[in-house]
Amino acid sequence: MAIRVKARGGESTDQMLRRFKKLCEKEGLTKDIKRKEYYEKPSERRRRDMRKGIARRIREALGDLAPQRESRKSRG
Repeated sequence: MAIRVKARGGESTDQMLRRFKKLCEKEGLTKDIKRKEYYEKPSERRRRDMRKGIARRIREALGDLAPQRESRKSRG
């Protein structure tokens, strides 16, 4: 998975570097590098994934209630 950035006409090195960083973020490399920076035990990974799932379900449940709250505010 090689990311290559070719210089465009009149593009400075700072602009090329900025474009490279955006491509890396888009590919998910920066998240992957940060995640693999330190060893994480499999049990800790499962626990983190479980917490993320719980938080996602809570957000989805509250998301269903959000339009009702907004409508109450508009009445007052």
